[in-house]
Amino acid sequence: MNTRRDVFQAIADPNRRAIIDLLAQEKLTLNQVAERFEISRPAISKHMKVLTECGLVKIKQKGRERFCELKHLPLNDVVRWIEHHKKFWNNRLNLLKQHVEHKKTNT
Repeated sequence: MNTRRDVFQAIADPNRRAIIDLLAQEKLTLNQVAERFEISRPAISKHMKVLTECGLVKIKQKGRERFCELKHLPLNDVVRWIEHHKKFWNNRLNLLKQHVEHKKTNT
């Protein structure tokens, strides 16, 4: 069964966010990614599985090496979610500010 993961699952873990940051700068082999962390290679493999299942990372075989490339498009879902909630909370806070200022002028 091939489960499609949610991009929010991918960014929920600090190690996966660090992997995303690394791959945003350059393509790396799986070994190069693993060398940059103090966690086990099986742990890196599990993180890479989550990243590939949500579509953030594409792994391509080239000779004996497996290269990892970041596919940033799924992060747009996160950006849209953040923007929606940012607008919502900015509006709510502005209404609260107006209410407090109105109370001050009427007392």
